Amino acid sequence: MLTTLLRPTAGSAEIFGFSVKNQANEVRRIVGVVPQEYTADEDLTGADNIMLTAHLYGIRNNTAKTRAAELLELVGLREAADRKVSTYSGGMRRRLELACGLINRPRLLFLDEPTLGLDVQTRTAVWDYIRTLKEEYEITLFMTTHYLEEADSLCDRIAIIDRGRIVKIGTPVELKAGIGGDVIEISIKEGATDITELISRTEGVTDVKRNGSNYRVKAPVGEEAAPAIIDAIRAKGFHVSRISLSKPSMDQVYLEYTGKEMRDENVDSTQMMSQRLTMRRARS
Repeated sequence: MLTTLLRPTAGSAEIFGFSVKNQANEVRRIVGVVPQEYTADEDLTGADNIMLTAHLYGIRNNTAKTRAAELLELVGLREAADRKVSTYSGGMRRRLELACGLINRPRLLFLDEPTLGLDVQTRTAVWDYIRTLKEEYEITLFMTTHYLEEADSLCDRIAIIDRGRIVKIGTPVELKAGIGGDVIEISIKEGATDITELISRTEGVTDVKRNGSNYRVKAPVGEEAAPAIIDAIRAKGFHVSRISLSKPSMDQVYLEYTGKEMRDENVDSTQMMSQRLTMRRARS
């Protein structure tokens, strides 16, 4: 809806003062889109794809050539500019999509799952390009992703969406601080015995949740609370079989505010086929 491809069913939204419903053409002139699916024409070269996108925006030929050369340099495709896209790897295709999305010098760039299906090395390279856009170009980036470490690393503000609704929004620091400090996970050998009350009375502990013989404990300073918890458990004759301490992560933030494990959402067959095609191309 924000990219004007779908008409809003209710409510309103504006991008830099333009209504996505009533001023769609004005919105399209100032935004760029890097879709989840690969959209480049495989029978054209990388440079030709960028020029085609420029012409669709009505950019004059000389200006388009100059911008295309700059963008190919930016995303590291200058040497492959005259090769057909059908010969590109998944990472090269993703970088080309990024270049096409920037050809109109957008004020706002939408990135839909920009690293879907990419290997770790290529994903890291794409992250570097995105950071460059943030630091060197005056562009607002609006990104959707299922990689929580990607959101944590790249985003200044994160909205957690569960079943189509925003359940929490804030900076990465705010979101992680909001779940109550460090997380200590403890398991005891005496699984049938509930020691939740024992742990909760330990100094420095703010919350305890039990799952069988496993306990998830929150504490502002985990390094101080963990030894005290162990001492309290041993003093009552129980035996610790496992203990771990972790600082808040976006994974834990997600679980905290959605109250459930990562899960596959229901998708229709068309969307599923599109996702599979994207991932097959990325791996090629």
